[in-house]
Amino acid sequence: MKTWPTRVSRLALGALVLAGVAVPALSQQKQQNAPESLLPPGFDQPASARPQPPAPRPAPSPAPSAAPSLAMPDSAVPASADGEKDAFDLGETNAVAAAELSAIDLSQYDLPKAARHGLNRVGTFAWGNAPFPTNAFGDVPGRQLVTLMHRLDAPVASRWVSIALRRALMSPITTPYGVNGADFAAERAWLLLRMGESVAARAVVSFVDADDYTNALDQATMQIALASSDPAAVCPIVDRAAARLQDRGWALAQAICAALGGKPSEAEQRLEAARRNTLQNNIDNLLAAKLVGMGADSRRAVTIDWIGVAKLTPWRFGLATAAGVDVPDNLFATVGPEVRYWQALSPAVAPAVRVPAAELAAAAGVFSNAGLVDLYSEIDQSSDVPDALQATARDLRTAYTGASPAERVQAMRKLWDAAETPRTRYARLVLTAKAAAWVPASKDMADADRLIASMLSAGYDAAALQWRAVVAPGSEGWALLSLAGGAGPIGYGDFERYVGAASPRKAAMLMAGLAGLGRLAPADARRAAEATQVRIGGVNRWTEAIDRAGFRNQPGMVALLAATGMQSPRWDQVTPEALFHIVSAMRAAGMTNYARLIAVEAVTRAA
Repeated sequence: MKTWPTRVSRLALGALVLAGVAVPALSQQKQQNAPESLLPPGFDQPASARPQPPAPRPAPSPAPSAAPSLAMPDSAVPASADGEKDAFDLGETNAVAAAELSAIDLSQYDLPKAARHGLNRVGTFAWGNAPFPTNAFGDVPGRQLVTLMHRLDAPVASRWVSIALRRALMSPITTPYGVNGADFAAERAWLLLRMGESVAARAVVSFVDADDYTNALDQATMQIALASSDPAAVCPIVDRAAARLQDRGWALAQAICAALGGKPSEAEQRLEAARRNTLQNNIDNLLAAKLVGMGADSRRAVTIDWIGVAKLTPWRFGLATAAGVDVPDNLFATVGPEVRYWQALSPAVAPAVRVPAAELAAAAGVFSNAGLVDLYSEIDQSSDVPDALQATARDLRTAYTGASPAERVQAMRKLWDAAETPRTRYARLVLTAKAAAWVPASKDMADADRLIASMLSAGYDAAALQWRAVVAPGSEGWALLSLAGGAGPIGYGDFERYVGAASPRKAAMLMAGLAGLGRLAPADARRAAEATQVRIGGVNRWTEAIDRAGFRNQPGMVALLAATGMQSPRWDQVTPEALFHIVSAMRAAGMTNYARLIAVEAVTRAA
């Protein structure tokens, strides 16, 4: 490539030559005038590979396209008025060819080295929650961990086991030996999605830099985008993922991203190419076309008709919700409960539609007491909601702001008694937890047992323990507080009194919780086990694994194995023996607070 001086500079140069003034070599002049790099040393060099754990490496990303050539074509050389090249052109013999410019790696500007994330430790911090230690899974091989996560049938029965597992999976965890960090993040995200935790799953994958994504993480990201009702979340990786995976879903996603990026023509072309050889009225194609039609300058209008659609899928849920299309309630019966939890967490869904799903999500540990109260506050401020929801919102307001404790408890009682299923009854306890914590302890207060259960359902243990002096020994409240706090053995006579008044299943759960927490003397534990017919001495591969994880102080592994022992959406399928080992292992691994709340939940939810 030549350097072409301007006409004025060439005239000046020619004059200097005629005057006999020495002219430095053009190569030297070019060196002096070359622009200096403004980047710190090393930033203008190719990024060196970061050390990775010995594991399969992610599929390479396509090389960035070469930067546009900066060379000026010959036809653009300034010409004189008569059409000839300038008379003062020094020609090929006197011009020195400029050194070719190397392609610039623009990714260094987008994500400097100091801002990049490594794959040796992946995770994030949840506000207000202490993270699990980086070695929470100990020295368990990566493949074994991935297999356990992959096989776990979520959601699980316990709200507090689910909360513990979510926090373990979200935390910045050291990548175990034998797996790639991005693939390990993908497996954690898949499990969180099956638990209904779309927000937590998104936080985990967002920690990984885009150029470190693998096929597994691409696929997890697509599912997270659908669960979050945010198809635009895949746009930064859509072209590369579509080239790698060759799937029609990715091709349709390219069309959606083009439309959302203000490229209607490209979006239409990609949409037509993606749905070639498929039925035009296919619901998946129509939903994608609906999203394309929402892009800038699009003239496409699509009507969605669910008649003939036999089942719901993540694609259908995610695109329909993002497009503002209501999903028929009957289709939710064709998928797991996690899809309802995605709906509860989606801001694209109207509050009145989210409320029933949010109560189920609260019972499962996906929705918090504060989130549920905020949602009902929106209902309370709305005018176009069903009367039943409006009445519930008013009762909740009274439960928090009533003039007297008796009035507030009466409002809570109305909320509790309105629930019709075991899951919604527990969800209503979560809903009123903070209101219950504001009720002063009194032996004359009605419904003390449910007030205590409500506080502990959301972790307000300090407020609940203020009732210890006013509850009757052997009552339900006494049982819950015996699990929630205190140290040392309890009297066997109080336990025996509770066994005589409670259901056999509640008594068995209390015995398992107290024994796991070490609150029964060894001799009393044996007597209690015989009285409630709980075989706490039974051994199998799962009990050995969770006991070993607790002994080795591996809290992440304990949380994962605890969820494995509660793979059921119903509490009536959780055994007291499993509860004993879960509580005991958590206590051994330094997770006593989780152990106490899980034991309390077991007694509260037992029939």
